[in-house]
Amino acid sequence: MKKWLALFASCVLFASVASAQQPVYKQSVFDDTYRNTVKAAEELYDTKKYQQAAEKYVEAFTHSGGKSMMSDRYNAACCWAMAGNKDSAMRYLTILGGGRYTRYNHVMIDPDLESLHNEPGWNAICEKLKANRLIGQTSLNIPLVEQLDTIFREDQQYRMRFEMTANKYGSESKEMQDLIKTATKSDELNIKKVIAILDKYGWPGSDIAGDEGNNTIFLVIQHAETPVQEKYLPMMREAVKNNKAKASALALLEDRVALAEGRKQIYGSQVSKMGDGPYTVDDIEDPANVDKRRSEVGLPPLAEYLRQYGIKWDVNEYIKQQAVKK
Repeated sequence: MKKWLALFASCVLFASVASAQQPVYKQSVFDDTYRNTVKAAEELYDTKKYQQAAEKYVEAFTHSGGKSMMSDRYNAACCWAMAGNKDSAMRYLTILGGGRYTRYNHVMIDPDLESLHNEPGWNAICEKLKANRLIGQTSLNIPLVEQLDTIFREDQQYRMRFEMTANKYGSESKEMQDLIKTATKSDELNIKKVIAILDKYGWPGSDIAGDEGNNTIFLVIQHAETPVQEKYLPMMREAVKNNKAKASALALLEDRVALAEGRKQIYGSQVSKMGDGPYTVDDIEDPANVDKRRSEVGLPPLAEYLRQYGIKWDVNEYIKQQAVKK
């Protein structure tokens, strides 16, 4: 059976790991009750209890006096949409538009929000999100931003269907294999486009490419063949030093290259599965200190990250299992 890497990004996973958004309010105003309630909502989303998840988000927002992190508000909109409550989903997206949320491309292709595409006001929300990206950004290379918009949608539109297709038909099904082939062909074209951009501009920061465009460069390289990743990894390391790329994104690329070269991953970001079996964590170097390393680059604790793949992380148990392998 073919072993395939988890390359898709679910609504909650993408919002929490990919390029960060500014909060509606400063993060310091949120206490443990807010954070724990949001965590409970995320767990309910992961188990497809969308109505209960949405209600948990409402509970968190009520506790904080109507304040929220943008990513939490977005995830709540996804939950309401999946629960069939289009009015609440649209209301939350409208709030995000007014709060200068900028993840236009993700909203456009997120399967969680497909039921809203024909709703009155959907196009207006999308245009507002698109316009938000230009606020205060006087140095953006607009043609480059638009090119990267197209590349992002081509890169993610298939991956965002990996999980639902595998769950519906099986990871070894014809439907799944056809989807992987389509994504692979799209990757080949996108990689050529991104290589041309990197060779022309170097690694473009958010000031030039926008936040989504900057993240798109990373996503495409992350999905490239190992020789391409190895070639541009030093460029991304330099970009992080110069604040033109995120350390959290670099960590994921470091892990992928390490595994491809036969080494253990450093940050535990890479998971895989065999056929229709459960997800497993690929080999980690010094697992006892993995959360310390993740914290240093702005990644959440490994247990929180792996929960989205249905993996219960117990570092002591993992160390024991690694010892048995030896």
